Amino acid sequence: MVRSHPNNLLVLYEDNHLIAINKRPGDIVQGDKTGDAPLSEVVKQYLKEKYQKPGNVYLGVAHRLDRPTSGVVVFAKTSKALPRLNKLFADKEAKKTYWAVVKNRPDNTNDTLVHWLKRNQKQNKSYAYKKEIPDSKRAVLEYSVIKTLENYFLLEIDLKTGRHHQIRAQLATMGCAIKGDLKYGFDRSNKDGSIHLHARSLAFIHPVKKEPVQLTAPPPSEDAIWKAVL
Repeated sequence: MVRSHPNNLLVLYEDNHLIAINKRPGDIVQGDKTGDAPLSEVVKQYLKEKYQKPGNVYLGVAHRLDRPTSGVVVFAKTSKALPRLNKLFADKEAKKTYWAVVKNRPDNTNDTLVHWLKRNQKQNKSYAYKKEIPDSKRAVLEYSVIKTLENYFLLEIDLKTGRHHQIRAQLATMGCAIKGDLKYGFDRSNKDGSIHLHARSLAFIHPVKKEPVQLTAPPPSEDAIWKAVL
């Protein structure tokens, strides 16, 4: 059950050790050079108010989502949970599923994409290559076309490696840039600066309780295309 809070936080899950949020497009997970208030600080404030904590609130960032994307982000509420959560992501033990809306239909209804990604720090962009080149990292994802809309196609993506802008770069290289993603070749931006990429679900074994956790985030409900998807 998604619960919305006065500060517009969409809480998907919370226990003593973890809190999961449905990130809205435009939110940054962690502070950056823009100086905008990051989601981590908003969540800290929410916890401080909810539990009436007088001092500082602990919150650990274990993974991130690009600013224009939406969907599941999980934070650690305890110093015990954070290193375990970090290890879980580092060891690829969390199953990440994404939804992406694209204009061009892929040649295959489902396929596995394997590229070598090289990040350009200056441009904050990754380039996908068919063969390994110096300083590149192997990137793997599986996709399937799960819905045909009037002018677009909805892809479900099973992310096997977590590289910088991986889904955006790999889909663009396939000729299927994500709707609104000017950086990776889509022809126009979305009015709100978002792109139609959504971290739909995250499944993992709880780092402390050792129980399965399955988190699913509804896409932004105010968006007409995401509405059509549902």
